[in-house]
Amino acid sequence: MSNFFCKYQSPLDEITIASNGSAITGLWFAKQKHFDAELGENNANSDLPIFTKAMRWLDVYFAGKNPGEIPPIQLDGTPFQLEVWCILQTIPYGERTTYGEIAKNIAKKRGIAKMSARAVGGAVGRNPISIFVPCHRVVGSNGKLTGYASGIEKKIKLLKLENIL
Repeated sequence: MSNFFCKYQSPLDEITIASNGSAITGLWFAKQKHFDAELGENNANSDLPIFTKAMRWLDVYFAGKNPGEIPPIQLDGTPFQLEVWCILQTIPYGERTTYGEIAKNIAKKRGIAKMSARAVGGAVGRNPISIFVPCHRVVGSNGKLTGYASGIEKKIKLLKLENIL
């Protein structure tokens, strides 16, 4: 559960970062779908060390450089969502994958013939920690840019920032 939050002004829009005090539990652009659904009665507190780490990481990222290892995060979701979000974290900076590739990966891991790319897309769209868990690096088949909870224009800018587009 997120008990604290802070604001970060990115070149793309204001970002809200949520934390339980020791790990990042949410990161959303302003007006993002599913934005701050869990914030409730929280305390603004940008002095927490976890927020300092997160903001330093974001400064490097938005400067167009690979910021390396992300600050500690804590994801909360369904087992399927967690499985998808775990795969998202393996997509290297400056690279991308497709919903179909993630679906194939899960199907193989589960020993089943097929997994729905649409189901994967639903889980990707519910990612509560944007950028750190790089859902923007997932594209449709043939590189088609589809869906992003903060809007396709932000997805395009993030992909350009990483020289993927």
